[in-house]
Amino acid sequence: MALSSTIQSTLLRHQKAIYTALRQAVLSQDTDEKGTPHDFYGQMQYHLGWVDTQFAPMRSNPGKLMRPTLLLLAYEAAGAWEQTPPNSDDTAYLARALPAAAAIELTHNFTLIHDDIEDHDTERRHRATLWSIWGIPQAINTGDGLFALSRLTLWGVLQAGVEGDIAARLGATLDKACLVLAEGQHLDMSFEQQQTITVSAYIDMISRKTAALMSCAAEMGAMLGTRDQETVERLRSFGWAIGVAFQVRDDILGVWASTAELGKTSAGDIYRRKKSLPILHALERATRQDQDRLHALYQQEQPITAEQVEEVLEIFERTQTKNYCREFLSRECVKARATLAAVPHSSNTISARALADMETLVDFVEETVHSM
Repeated sequence: MALSSTIQSTLLRHQKAIYTALRQAVLSQDTDEKGTPHDFYGQMQYHLGWVDTQFAPMRSNPGKLMRPTLLLLAYEAAGAWEQTPPNSDDTAYLARALPAAAAIELTHNFTLIHDDIEDHDTERRHRATLWSIWGIPQAINTGDGLFALSRLTLWGVLQAGVEGDIAARLGATLDKACLVLAEGQHLDMSFEQQQTITVSAYIDMISRKTAALMSCAAEMGAMLGTRDQETVERLRSFGWAIGVAFQVRDDILGVWASTAELGKTSAGDIYRRKKSLPILHALERATRQDQDRLHALYQQEQPITAEQVEEVLEIFERTQTKNYCREFLSRECVKARATLAAVPHSSNTISARALADMETLVDFVEETVHSM
C-alpha cells in the first residue's frame, strides 16, 4: 500500500542509521578469507534482503523497520538522555540507542523465520522464504542464530556508554517479550485446531504477539532516554496500543483492501481461511444458518472459490463486521493518543519532534482503513 509523504518521512528519518547498525551486527560475524559470508550468515543476510540465493549482494525491500523506528522515537520522546545535538543533521545522539534498535529488529526477524516454517508460508516480501530454499532444519537453525545474535547485539549498549543497571533491565525486558511472543505463537497455532474462538481470546493472542514486541521496543527506547518511570510506562503503553491497532489494521486490509492497495490478492485472508478478527466477530454475531455456512467453508478440503469469498463478504455485511473492526481500531488509536498526551513534556526539541512522529504513526494506522 502506498504511503503518504508524511508517514514516509517518519519511517525514513532513522532508516539509514538502523540499516547501518543491522549490517554492522550481522557482518561483524565470521567470513572466509575472501570476505564471503559462510552459508550460515549468508542465510541470515538472504532473509534480511541483502543477498540472493547465491549470496551475491543485492538490495530488496527491508520492510518498514517499524519496531526499531519505534524504539528510536521512544528514546527521543523520553528526552534522548538529554543529548541535544548542535544541529538537526547531527545524529550522533542516536548511538546510545542503536544497538538496542538493531537487537529488536533481529529479534523480530528470528520470529518471522520461525513463523514462516510453522505457517508453511513460501513467500515473504515477494521472495521465497528461507525454509522453502534451504529446508526446515537449516531455517530453524538460522532463526535460532538471529535470536542469539540479537542478544549479543544488545550488549553493544555498554560500549555506547549505557549504564550497567539499565543494560541489565533492557536484557530482561527483551527476554520477557520473547517469552510472551512464544506464548502468543502457541495460542495462534492452537487456534488452528479449534472451531470456536472468541474475539477476546483473539485479542489476547495478538497482544502477546504484535503488541508485545512493539511495547517492548517503546519501553526499551524510553529506558535508554530517561530514568523517569512515568515516562517509561506511558511510552510502553503506547507501544502496546499501537501494536494491537497495527494488527487489527492488517486484519481489515487482509479482507477489504483492493489488490492495488494491498499489493497481493484481495480478500486474501478469506482465501487462506485465516482466523482473524473479521471472521471471529462474524461468527459471534451471525445467525445460526450463517454460522453453519462459515464453519463449512472454513473446514472444507477444497480451496475457497471466488463465489464462496463473496458469500463470506455478504455475511460480514449482515453482521456489520467491517464497521465493528473499524470502531475497534479507532478505540485502540484513542488509547494510543491518550498515552502520548500523558507523556511528561520537556523543552527538548528532539522529544517534541518524536512525539509528533508517533502521532503520525497513529494517524497512518487509522486513516488507511477509514479511507477504504
